[in-house]
Amino acid sequence: MLSLHGKIVAITGASGGIGEATARLLAQRGAAVVLSARRSERIDAIAQDIREQGGRAATCVVDVTKAEDLRRLVSTAIDQFGRIDVLVNNAGIAPISPLADLDTEGWSAMIDVNLRGTLNGIAAALPAFREQGSGHLVSIVSVAGLTVSPSMAVYAATKNAVRTVHEGLRRESTDGVVRTTAISPGYIRTDLADSMADPHVREQTRKNMDAMGIPPAAVARAVAFAIEQPADVEIGEINVRPTVQA
Repeated sequence: MLSLHGKIVAITGASGGIGEATARLLAQRGAAVVLSARRSERIDAIAQDIREQGGRAATCVVDVTKAEDLRRLVSTAIDQFGRIDVLVNNAGIAPISPLADLDTEGWSAMIDVNLRGTLNGIAAALPAFREQGSGHLVSIVSVAGLTVSPSMAVYAATKNAVRTVHEGLRRESTDGVVRTTAISPGYIRTDLADSMADPHVREQTRKNMDAMGIPPAAVARAVAFAIEQPADVEIGEINVRPTVQA
């Protein structure tokens, strides 16, 4: 029977939404989790709740745009639990707007968090995975990269860049040491819309989430499915959409 017992999983962006749901589900299924985000009080509260329910959890304050923070996250997992089996790159922002708005600051922020943050995670985790002889990189991407909608060009570009990096890492890792999984959610009920600068885009996104969004736990279950597979099985990509989303 497939199991998460004994797995050590570090999660970025774990202060809410998909990251929080993933931490809670994995802990319920027997994994030890290290929650990371910029909001220390929030991840500390979630970790305490997990421990009170009998799970194992630690925390680490992380800004994914800082490479040293990701290295500290990996070190925290190893110091607390002896190793790191999985890194879930979940932190992301979406200050989306039409290209004609020329929101260059928003573009740079998405590149820094969505793409550079993932690369920082890879750079921190790969040496540990190689030294251990195994490891699994899971990144939360987006269906926005599969069908690019108006106002989402740069956001989709950052997510597609992560998808490309994953494929490159997969091709470089056929020795069986490192597994990779890219999970692309559709409309999920999270606070992602809060990072959208354009008020019209933000409001429309919130309406779509309210109308058709599914719970973050749906994505958490996909993460669990991917990482509980035997070592010789790699789940490369999973798309998780509401059944009513086009």
